[in-house]
Amino acid sequence: MTKPARLIGNTVLVVGSLHYDIMVEADHLPRRDETAVGSRWYPKFGGKGGNQAVAAQAYGAVGRILGAVGADDFGAFLRARLGSSGVDHRFVATCDEVGSGMSVAIMDASGDYAATIVSGANLHIVCETLQNPEVWQDVGLLVLQNEVPEAINLHAAKAARARGIRTLLNAAPSRPLSLEFARLVDVLVVNAVEAEMMGASPITNLKAAAAAAKKLADRFESVIVTAGSLGLAAWSAEDEHFSIAAEKIDVVSSHGAGDAFIGALAACMVGGAKFKKACAAASHAAAEHVAGRPAMAIAR
Repeated sequence: MTKPARLIGNTVLVVGSLHYDIMVEADHLPRRDETAVGSRWYPKFGGKGGNQAVAAQAYGAVGRILGAVGADDFGAFLRARLGSSGVDHRFVATCDEVGSGMSVAIMDASGDYAATIVSGANLHIVCETLQNPEVWQDVGLLVLQNEVPEAINLHAAKAARARGIRTLLNAAPSRPLSLEFARLVDVLVVNAVEAEMMGASPITNLKAAAAAAKKLADRFESVIVTAGSLGLAAWSAEDEHFSIAAEKIDVVSSHGAGDAFIGALAACMVGGAKFKKACAAASHAAAEHVAGRPAMAIAR
């Protein structure tokens, strides 16, 4: 693998999804064929791309997103939240022919949740926009996820590599990655389930998470395997390998914790933090998110 140049700016460019989330709170998650009775519902800004751009901004980086929304009320809501969060959303296109992406998520009394997404405009991100030099101004890291087609991710990763910018892939939801695209990913972040779906053994402790990270490091320069309440394990050429135990906190909701982790990690990376320190800061950010405490700028 040809290593790209060092990070060159403090802007995190996210190419990814924007979803209008409808959150439903219920006593428990419904089983198959069950109609559960909820207690309340409310709209929420979402999509892994949008959440990670907002989180990167909240944790001290300059957040920028390239995506797409529909010409509808959902799209207006998403743009307004990006703007109020300080994220640069000049490169979010408006699609007249399809609606904005959306999801419905059900969260139970313990904070666990399940969701269904409808991609909508996220399948129509304009790849040609990646050729605009202003998209890449001061960008130090490209962040991608799997909520948009791989063809879009591939275009973005190629453009980043041509400019000497590293690419971080949060491979969620899990799906097969083409060899061409995988070769352009510098940092892979997956949770335990996603790691197993990429060929790792079942992850029941941090030792197993470390083994999974090592296995995936055969294909990627740096790998982080997050394991929820257990913590994380990582493998990189810079720091070799390490594990970080999760902080003990009272769970309010796990919804969005992974995106808080990615945003904080990206902010630390463009801030020049060493890989292990960036992982530790991201782990702390995720714990704070799960505990229901607001995002704060973190020391890098």
